[in-house]
Amino acid sequence: MTPTEIVIVGVFGLMIGSFLNVCIARLPKGGSLMTPASTCPSCGRLIQWCDNIPVVSYVLLRGKCRQCAAPISVRYPLVEAATAALFVVQALMEPVPGVALASRLVFTALLVALAVTDLETFRLPNALTFGGLAIGLALSWFTPPGITDALLGAALGAGVLLAIRWGWLRATGTDAMGLGDVKMLAMIGAFLGWQQIFLVLLLSTFAGALIGIAVTMAGRGSMRTKLPFGVFLAIAAFVASLCGQAILDWYLGLLVI
Repeated sequence: MTPTEIVIVGVFGLMIGSFLNVCIARLPKGGSLMTPASTCPSCGRLIQWCDNIPVVSYVLLRGKCRQCAAPISVRYPLVEAATAALFVVQALMEPVPGVALASRLVFTALLVALAVTDLETFRLPNALTFGGLAIGLALSWFTPPGITDALLGAALGAGVLLAIRWGWLRATGTDAMGLGDVKMLAMIGAFLGWQQIFLVLLLSTFAGALIGIAVTMAGRGSMRTKLPFGVFLAIAAFVASLCGQAILDWYLGLLVI
């Protein structure tokens, strides 16, 4: 891609990030994404368009509402900037604009929204997981992994986590995993195909274990502390979308005698 196209993708990512902030704020509460217009959570006044420019408005307003000077969560510019950066990374890895890149950008946006929502609320809204599952399957007709691998990926993603959830419940009597994680991995399978499911699960479990150990060692929790597993699934899925096949090829190469 040309430098101009990369800039366009980055700006597009900023705008999508702004929309994702609306999803993160409203979907867990069952709110509409269309109405009402954005308002300050402190004073309730309508946010003008000039105060709603991704990242720029936050910097110019110094992180405060223009009307009441109440602080605005730093989550808003962080989500916008992160979405833009991740979009650019996907564009660099998929340099030819087309359906394949569009699929990767949609997938990335869903991962960002799910990760931040789970981090803040420990919830993974059906609108994102089921909606993402449907979009992933639809796009698979036109781009890899193909509809067959996408269907198998969705089924395997849901099936593996359901089996783990059931086994843990039987062994310990506690439900350590929500159905949101099951639906999210099914969505990931629809976008990446069944071959990537175990890689995503391995990477997310490893990342979750490291964070759990760090939290315990820092005295901020115990090994029973609940962690937002959707965050780790999102990180692992993004890595897999970039270089999952290369990782699998490397690993399988180690097994060849």
